[in-house]
Amino acid sequence: MVNTTRRRVAVVTDSTSDLPRDLVEKYGIHMVPQILIMGDNTWRDGVDIDPPTFYRLLKTSPHFPSTSQVSIATFQELFETLSQEADGIVAVLISNELSGTLNSALAAAASLPDVPIEIVDSRSASMQLGFIALAAARAAAAGADLKAVANVARSLADKVRVYFVVDTLEYLHRGGRIGAAARLFGSALNLKPVLEVRDGIVTPVAKIRTRRKALDKVLDIVEEQIAPWTVRSNLEGGRSEGSQGRQAPRVHMAVLHIASPEEAAQVVEQLVARFHPVEMIASECGPVVGAHVGPGTIGVVFYTE
Repeated sequence: MVNTTRRRVAVVTDSTSDLPRDLVEKYGIHMVPQILIMGDNTWRDGVDIDPPTFYRLLKTSPHFPSTSQVSIATFQELFETLSQEADGIVAVLISNELSGTLNSALAAAASLPDVPIEIVDSRSASMQLGFIALAAARAAAAGADLKAVANVARSLADKVRVYFVVDTLEYLHRGGRIGAAARLFGSALNLKPVLEVRDGIVTPVAKIRTRRKALDKVLDIVEEQIAPWTVRSNLEGGRSEGSQGRQAPRVHMAVLHIASPEEAAQVVEQLVARFHPVEMIASECGPVVGAHVGPGTIGVVFYTE
């Protein structure tokens, strides 16, 4: 028997969201692959090449990687297909400051005026974008309509934070995602900068002398962003309350990494012990994100309900 059930809203994101495959499949999220280029080779991110393969190539290839945005035609084809199975489409995409992907999606939507489509600029990337797309997909799964799903994504875009440490700023600099001054900021005296994506732009936050201290600084910044009574909450009886007698908010967290699984696992353990998140996701960044920040990157993404 053919299943004729239509979904109210289909949710689309791009491969820079770095969402784990199990969550993509669970919520039926449609992942559009970005394009990775090295020398004469071109791959679709997460389709033709996976992270382990890419990071092995990065060690041996004489070519520095570059990337290309999703084409208008790719979005048109996907939107047309989804219009046959859903009443509307919400596309939650990488920051317009970091990629031209959003413009491709807007052009594709404009070419399909009869298809209800909402395009959301996440002003973010990696699991910062991933959390926003995931929230939209959960709202869609719960039966929210087109406007409501888009509003969930836009609202969360103002709340999700990411702080990360890179081994070198060379990848960000060569990819044009950070200026020359910030490059010097990171290289002088072998400093390890703490960075964030703020309003869609990679921004330096602090300069630390060692990697270990830089990661500790990330955790301290996260604590500063979350109410102190949340961190030092009393968890007895399954209830979380602080010194002011208020119930602590629910914290969602993710640890992103590039070719650093053991170090990422340690950060996950620290976050769980320190913040007791209601959701914890560990995610290895895909090749396109990796091409712009480089191996050894570790980051923490979080928001409170």
